[in-house]
Amino acid sequence: MPSHLEHIKSESRLLRGTIAEGLADTVTGAIAESDTKLLKFHGSYMQDDRDIRDERRRQKLEPAYAFMLRARLPGGVMTPAQWLAFDALASNYASSGLRITTRQTFQWHGILKKNLKASIAAINAAAASTIAACGDVNRNVICNTNPIESEAHEAAYAWAARLSEHLKPKTRAYHEFWLDGEKLVGEEAANEQEPLYGPTYLPRKFKIGIAIPPLNDIDVYSQDLALIAIIENGELVGFNAGIGGGMGATHGDPATYPRLADIIGFVRPENLIALAETVIGVQRDWGDREERKHARLKYTVDTYGVEATKAEIEKRLGFALEPARDFHFDHNGDRYGWVKGHAGRWHLTLQVESGRLLDTEAHTWLSGMRELAHIHTGDIRLTCNQNLIIANVAAEDRDTIDELVARHRMDGYKRYSGIRQHSIACVALPTCGLAMAESERYLPSLLLKLETLLDRHGLIDAPILLRLSGCPNGCSRPYLAEIALVGRAPGRYDLRLGADFQGQRLNQAYRENVDEAVILEVLDGLFGRYAGERNAGEYFGDFLLRVGVLSEPRKIPLKVNA
Repeated sequence: MPSHLEHIKSESRLLRGTIAEGLADTVTGAIAESDTKLLKFHGSYMQDDRDIRDERRRQKLEPAYAFMLRARLPGGVMTPAQWLAFDALASNYASSGLRITTRQTFQWHGILKKNLKASIAAINAAAASTIAACGDVNRNVICNTNPIESEAHEAAYAWAARLSEHLKPKTRAYHEFWLDGEKLVGEEAANEQEPLYGPTYLPRKFKIGIAIPPLNDIDVYSQDLALIAIIENGELVGFNAGIGGGMGATHGDPATYPRLADIIGFVRPENLIALAETVIGVQRDWGDREERKHARLKYTVDTYGVEATKAEIEKRLGFALEPARDFHFDHNGDRYGWVKGHAGRWHLTLQVESGRLLDTEAHTWLSGMRELAHIHTGDIRLTCNQNLIIANVAAEDRDTIDELVARHRMDGYKRYSGIRQHSIACVALPTCGLAMAESERYLPSLLLKLETLLDRHGLIDAPILLRLSGCPNGCSRPYLAEIALVGRAPGRYDLRLGADFQGQRLNQAYRENVDEAVILEVLDGLFGRYAGERNAGEYFGDFLLRVGVLSEPRKIPLKVNA
């Protein structure tokens, strides 16, 4: 029997529901529960401030409802003018500045219901959109932009943008609600269709990412459709395609798990859109619509098998995929500082802790980036590691950019430890309704304690991938970290260890449901062993496997360079 949400989608009139009526209701700051599910397709989640939820309940007040809004920004690329528009939105309507997500886009928190339409309209006025940033559709298409170094990189980004536009929902509801578009009536309304998704869209969200070797800075194996750009003699000749990646899981439910994508072959650029449509179509038709926890493509692939799923894809395509091409990944982090690209242009990558852009005593990110956007003649890019790139800078403008960055103290990466430079945290409390423990707010204090341990062992500069997640759903991709904390309850986490530095191996649960004292004690001992027994250039996760702290993983993704 289809899940309750499947009925909501089927009866929604292509994502309309009663959203319009709910937005017009001034008695409450909320909308109907069924409409919150549909609102995700429009790029927004209804949330409330969990820090004050109990107090408001005692005062017999409804929760402090507000909305999170997320942009669809393929490849995380924007103009300085767009940055200024997004900054203005944060100042005018949001509660906590700009936040870079792990899918190369912005999200804004704390937007009141009365301001939601104006906020979405402002994003569209800036030549961006929020449709399909959330929901059971293909979401923001991510792409290696760290940084553009060749014409082939530009071609890969162009494909990300093209996929994003081609695969977005076709319903007119978005324009009706947010952009004062003309409402469909009569025969036109009756004939409105979603040619790819159908009236119930996908069983769950769907994610596409493009990585450009040797950098795996998007964690391509975590994508439903993983595309690895193959560049030969400076030309983008096609993509190795992988299926079935995904990070989400549920505590205590072994039927849910993170999974890495399996590479099934090579596709030429002219067939890429057909492949994406076909994989989405297979998931639309084969995916589990009864149990949402089991509805991602990774479970479909495991239910039917990789070979059977590949065969169905090829059958629908009408041709067989070519054998996968050779490639190699070096690492999956960002490279900070200046990097020279092609055509004499330069790119500056800056670290933004947890992706949170605010003006504080430590950093004046909002003011600094506002000033920069007024003078910058290139573009600005977001990374999947919550950082940003001042891209396409002329050589003669570097000194000006450096002075501005230093004045606003946005150059912290120069002084950061190795583990701090490679840390990610999801939002978690107080706004995320799924959070079981702190993440973003816990990261600063945890880092200080970990740095104390690492410094004592002479490891302060050792690059170590650290990721925090307030729940097991995996927005911060914790299962691909050398050290990960996955929230269980307030102050308690699963400690997971042992992913690699290329994003090609999942970590393993090492301690479950433990508090900070246990976590620090365990890591202190392991850091001590790592300092004394590691090989030259050996990463922490690889060391843990080599010395037997962790067992060899049962499954690694297909790597055609092996």
